[in-house]
Amino acid sequence: MAGGKIQELVDVAIVGGGAAGLVTAIFAARRRPEWTVTILDGARHLGAKILVAGGGRCNVTNRVVSAADFHGGSPHVIKRILAAFPAEQTAAFFREIGVELHEEEHGKLFPDTNRARSVLDALLSEADRCGVHIRTDHRVLSIERGEAGFRIETPAATLTARHVVLATGGRSLPKTGSDGLGYELARALGHTLIPTTPALVPLLLAGEFHAPLSGISQDVELTVSATGTKPVRVRGALLWTHFGISGPAVLDVSRHWHRARLEQREVSVTVNFLPGDDFAAAEQRLLAAVWAQPRAVLRGLLARWLPVRVADAMATALGITRMLPMAHLSKEIRRKLIHALIAWPLPVIDSRGYSHAEATAGGVPMNEIDPTTMASRVCPGLFLAGEILDVDGRIGGFNFQWAWSSGWVAAAGLAQRDDREQAE
Repeated sequence: MAGGKIQELVDVAIVGGGAAGLVTAIFAARRRPEWTVTILDGARHLGAKILVAGGGRCNVTNRVVSAADFHGGSPHVIKRILAAFPAEQTAAFFREIGVELHEEEHGKLFPDTNRARSVLDALLSEADRCGVHIRTDHRVLSIERGEAGFRIETPAATLTARHVVLATGGRSLPKTGSDGLGYELARALGHTLIPTTPALVPLLLAGEFHAPLSGISQDVELTVSATGTKPVRVRGALLWTHFGISGPAVLDVSRHWHRARLEQREVSVTVNFLPGDDFAAAEQRLLAAVWAQPRAVLRGLLARWLPVRVADAMATALGITRMLPMAHLSKEIRRKLIHALIAWPLPVIDSRGYSHAEATAGGVPMNEIDPTTMASRVCPGLFLAGEILDVDGRIGGFNFQWAWSSGWVAAAGLAQRDDREQAE
């Protein structure tokens, strides 16, 4: 000990003890039991984001995972990393450490206990079994690369590490520890940064249309249209809230709205209440309903496809009486209804920000990483894994799979680098 600080020499220092950091440590220690593998984290307890994921149940992965489920980096590069440790291998790994998974809708895999705590406890137990050293309350202040390796400063210790892994996460849910620290550390070690925005985050709406609908969920198709780009369409559940909209479909389109705004593009969001229908199909649907029940009123007709409160709010916003008989449905009103049903404008003004985002879009560019090892191309001995990289997945366990896959590749890359050093 010098100057009141602990002096420590380690083989691998992993900055960040979330999903990516834990599995990188476990896989590295399994490959090299003789190594000293140390996790450094500023929190008192690891895994806060794991514990809140999936409504406290932790959607560990998905039955089917492909590069198409992700945004940011090159699909070819993402595919290669995912293939190194696919979803089947993830399920087998968790089974091995005592966590059985079961499948739910849309291929989501959850622990049989339906408790995120069981996932975290299993990872911590396996890390302990493998001899991983965990240093909580060790927020990294700086990392400098020198001839002897990396000098890492925390308030409590100075470490010298042969290799460093940045697995700090991004900026999402900063109360869990992901406050952007990793980006500054990466930048100080020579990396650039693609500007970040929230992803998988609820959206805020202007106006009053949404307020009376709070609590209603419905299946829709959302379209994000931005100047100079192809429209993005996502089908799924939309949840109306007191502040705007949430639900799986909204979370998935949120990153596209944010990226368009970041690029200063004009952007709009519309909702199709008849998913899959275009104007012609919706018109046929409407006419068929009118012919089948000519004495029905508008409210009853709309209630076929919309929750009653949404139908009432739509009629009011359009200035059409809810009790209008179908026999009196003019061509003008019919066209107005059809446009409203397939392209209702959602006046998005912002999102709930990083504090409610489940992921971060942007980060360290993938072209600065060797995808076969997750090694930095600009700082020898440095590796990166997880959300700190410019890769974000859609909702459904995909971001966790990215953590597991990139952690596996990073651990293998560490071993390969060690082999080369020993050979030299």
